[in-house]
Amino acid sequence: MHLKQPMSTQPIPRLTVEQYLKIEREAEFRSEYLNGEVIAMAGGARNHALIAAAAVARLDEQLRDTPCAVAGSDLRLFCKSANILTYPDVVVFCEPVQFLDDDEDTLVDAVVLIEVLSRSTQNYDRGEKFRYYRELPSFREYLLLAQTEIRAEHHVRQLDGSWVFREITEPDAEIRLDSIGCRLRLGSLYSRVKFT
Repeated sequence: MHLKQPMSTQPIPRLTVEQYLKIEREAEFRSEYLNGEVIAMAGGARNHALIAAAAVARLDEQLRDTPCAVAGSDLRLFCKSANILTYPDVVVFCEPVQFLDDDEDTLVDAVVLIEVLSRSTQNYDRGEKFRYYRELPSFREYLLLAQTEIRAEHHVRQLDGSWVFREITEPDAEIRLDSIGCRLRLGSLYSRVKFT
């Protein structure tokens, strides 16, 4: 009679930030880091990519000749207090820019973060991820953009540290990102998007 081997109850070893970065910098596919655990990222859909690219383009035009810059999801963001590393869809950072190390591929602070919502990540983007982001010292505005309809959720940090939420659905409405002196017409972010 053959006895079944019991399943291992050994915990999966957690990675340090340094170990994750060493692996991630050589990896073919991106993963995020959540307090020692590595989570593979799903590929983005067409609408997701177009909305993020439009936001980067509109902000880049307005941020020229300012101390701030915008980047897409190529830059990682490290939230030290939560011990997470993530790839925001759009990140605006201002001088003096703070990187985790000399590779200059991992920011440790940001002023504005934009995420394009997808069915699989929308709850995380609105909840835990937003909570992690709020620990960043310079973080002032969080913009969530739907990809199945024209809709934005805009969160703005107040002087007392509280956050004010505004939902925008009119294509001609203007989203004012006062922390970086930029304006986005909501419909312009969806000009190439096709809704099914």
